[in-house]
Amino acid sequence: MLVGVAIASLAALIGVLAGVAGIAGPSVSPLAPLVSSTPGTADGVIPADAPASLDAALPAISRLDPALLSALRAANADARRDGIEIRIASGWRSIPYQRWLFDQAVKTYGSAEAAGRYVASPQASAHVTGKAADVAPVDAQLWLQAHGSAYGLCQIYANERWHFERATTPGGVCPAIRRDASE
Repeated sequence: MLVGVAIASLAALIGVLAGVAGIAGPSVSPLAPLVSSTPGTADGVIPADAPASLDAALPAISRLDPALLSALRAANADARRDGIEIRIASGWRSIPYQRWLFDQAVKTYGSAEAAGRYVASPQASAHVTGKAADVAPVDAQLWLQAHGSAYGLCQIYANERWHFERATTPGGVCPAIRRDASE
């Protein structure tokens, strides 16, 4: 079942990203950890059909950077006043899980360079350090695009409206959005 959930998660992500133009991705280290089995909840997997609340007792949530988690919770409290619930589709990821996602993207897109436009390598991913969260549903993404900087939360990539990081001080100006994960 976990294999199906993980494949469905990747397929949904790839489907959303299909056709997005980008530039060359990061190189892949031959020393990067390999996944001997399909990643699970302990690696940060959140089922694709059930984005998690910010209070869920999951490693994907509990291992987020404390400042990021605090900012997301503060934003969620205010978003709820607008009838919007911020949920997390993906948060912290283990190195093996990120490697697995990257390897699946290489299989899908044919090269590490092409895959790097859609999935960061484990060495480059902010998810591995717990400093990134993929937000769901779409109304929460749009709410954070409009209000996130008040909490220091910024959309980072043009081709990932769901990917947010704490990239400024609360009330500050977000950095310019990058084209994709390969920049």
